[in-house]
Amino acid sequence: MTTLAISMLASFTTPMHIGTDPISMLWLAPLVVTISIVYKATKVARIQAWPFAKETAALCGSILVFIVVAAVILYALAWVVTGQLPAMLNGSAF
Repeated sequence: MTTLAISMLASFTTPMHIGTDPISMLWLAPLVVTISIVYKATKVARIQAWPFAKETAALCGSILVFIVVAAVILYALAWVVTGQLPAMLNGSAF
């Protein structure tokens, strides 16, 4: 193997650090768009520009809405478990 190929393969041994702040979540957009395009390309019999773009955009939007709803639910659950639940247990009458 050449040195270039070895160095390229070695770069995949450590994951890329992506933070959890709102700006870092923008890395999600290209992934969702790519998944939508590939999924729709495998499901339609004949690709026409406008219907394909419309269906891909609808799938992309539904995936993003699902991710946002799941994130809000998980955030609320974490807020209850870490903040509210211990306070309720400390003030209980048991």
